[in-house]
Amino acid sequence: MKTTQRPHHYRAIWISDVHLGTRECRAEFLLDFLQSTECDQLYLVGDLIDLWNMKRQVHWPQSHSDVVRTILRKAHAGTEVIYIPGNHDEAFREFCGFTFGNLRIAREAIHLTADNRRFLVLHGDEFDDAVKCGRLLSAIGNVAYDLVLRLSHRVHSLRRRLGLPYWSLVAFLKRNVNQAAKYIEQFDHAVAHEAARREVDGLICGHIHRAQVMNVGERVYCNDGDWVESCTALVEHADGALELVHWSDRQHSVIHLPPLVTEETPEPVAA
Repeated sequence: MKTTQRPHHYRAIWISDVHLGTRECRAEFLLDFLQSTECDQLYLVGDLIDLWNMKRQVHWPQSHSDVVRTILRKAHAGTEVIYIPGNHDEAFREFCGFTFGNLRIAREAIHLTADNRRFLVLHGDEFDDAVKCGRLLSAIGNVAYDLVLRLSHRVHSLRRRLGLPYWSLVAFLKRNVNQAAKYIEQFDHAVAHEAARREVDGLICGHIHRAQVMNVGERVYCNDGDWVESCTALVEHADGALELVHWSDRQHSVIHLPPLVTEETPEPVAA
């Protein structure tokens, strides 16, 4: 039996690399996460819709539409939504600077945490050249990456039928292949260098599908991961503390209840 509980409230949430429009997108996990949480600010840190892969083949089930509708409903209900297009949805970058109600499209953003730390928020493909991975190499790597993702998807489907927990083949390969590990290390240092150059306390991005929160020198580097492999989000608590949430480990369905009728309006409950 599913447990009835109220959505958990965070001060801010960052999600990226959803890749709607592809078979690899774990939209059911993201939809559950969005319905299970509330926040004051929701950052969509790039690659929300995979326009690159949709040129070859479009996969758009109802769950993908539900994700978009849920995000728009949150904006309509008062959540500030900041959409920062990535390289897979870069066509939307021409709309940076536009605001539609509570939804703003931007190339990057500065987030001020509750404990007064300044974080630069951007997708992360800006660092590809810094780690010697130009546009052509990215495109070549994208083809191989798609093949591994398809294999990972089949492994996940088999594990689900066997009643086993979610496990990402791609994440496993990234941890164990030397070249991938070297790329990630170079990416981490490029991020830290940019944070220092911009004189911010830290940087939040996505792009490489590797969720982590770590100190690099005097700066804080946060990567919110993705929703094709790890199903992770970065969240900020009321006191400014940042945490990675691994939703593939915590997935559950929330049954939304109407507001309680009391003499005072209750404070939102965080997740």
